[in-house]
Amino acid sequence: MNFSLYIAKRYLFTKSSNNAINIITIIAAVGVFAGAFSLFIVLSGFSGLKDFSLSFSNEFDPDLKVFPSSGKTISISEAEKQNLYKIQGISASSEIVEERIFLDYRSKNHTAFIKGVDSEYRKVNNIDSSIVYGNWLTDSDFQVVAGNGITRLLTLSAYDYNHLLEIMVPRPGKGQVTVPTDAFNKEGVVVTGIYSVNEELDSKYIFANISFARQLLELEENQVSAMEIKLAPGADPETVTSEIKKILSQDVMVKNRAQLNETLYKMLNTENLAVYLIFTLVLIIALFNVVGSIIMVILDKRENIKTLYSLGATENTIKNIFFMQGALMTIVGGFIGVLFALILVYLQLQFDLVMITPSLPYPVKIKAENIILVLVTIGILGMTASYIAASRSKKAIQA
Repeated sequence: MNFSLYIAKRYLFTKSSNNAINIITIIAAVGVFAGAFSLFIVLSGFSGLKDFSLSFSNEFDPDLKVFPSSGKTISISEAEKQNLYKIQGISASSEIVEERIFLDYRSKNHTAFIKGVDSEYRKVNNIDSSIVYGNWLTDSDFQVVAGNGITRLLTLSAYDYNHLLEIMVPRPGKGQVTVPTDAFNKEGVVVTGIYSVNEELDSKYIFANISFARQLLELEENQVSAMEIKLAPGADPETVTSEIKKILSQDVMVKNRAQLNETLYKMLNTENLAVYLIFTLVLIIALFNVVGSIIMVILDKRENIKTLYSLGATENTIKNIFFMQGALMTIVGGFIGVLFALILVYLQLQFDLVMITPSLPYPVKIKAENIILVLVTIGILGMTASYIAASRSKKAIQA
């Protein structure tokens, strides 16, 4: 095996007397380099875009969210609340009241959701960091924080005490309504803050104090629509989920962040797989040059092959020479390609070489799994191509 490796290195790194062989070998090596370089760049760029896309939902969605399995609310006793606080792995928790509402502001209308939150909500989520104007909720009622999309649709102004935002929600109950206005609970509120996360959320939610939301929806003090939970570092979500279900007497569902954004995660993972497969196909096409290069070397070294065979080298030994030549070409080319790609990605992270907007650099991320994935892909495909090409050496012996 050492003999085969020695000859393979000589064939790969020593200049051939045939200039055509040298050119073909260089083209094959550049193709491997370019394939590894482009594959890692694309995967790093997509990893950055994925994190950038999820960063918006991470500001809004908790680590875990507890829903009722049926109905709209969960009834949680004080004893259950105290037991929930004692669960190891829970850093903070917040009670949520959520319902669809109808907004009216100076004859402009919009359907949205009210999200009543308690004082612990800012410990669970970072939504208050997304405030672009005004302030987050205080202890007083009859104030809300609206999304940027809602303010644009209704042309809302913050701290406009002359024109209140009207919130209407259907009253609970099944009795017949004789007066249309009796079918709704209605309150006027002041917008004290405007947040901006993404286009969908900005047009969907307004935040209010949970006491105000309960009063508007006619809910009891122990009724909530959901509980949002922040996990402590290193906590096991499955263990915490199991403990929550044991404590609560009502049947509930517990979802993590990935399950809350299942469609988004599936879309991003599918796109990542598609990009990887497309660039792997490009890499496969580039490796045809490696096959051609090895076959050309075999044809050029036919006399040398026969000499080695006559001196006692077996067919497998000669085959290994050209297999190792192709493997070395792909491994060295792939490693150098990944190294240059790493340097370029690092420079993008440090110096923002490519900008999406004047203030937003193109997001990229260096991930160890991407490095391993590219090297493994290059290795498997390169060795497969080398094995196929090296099989031609037997014909050179028999010729």
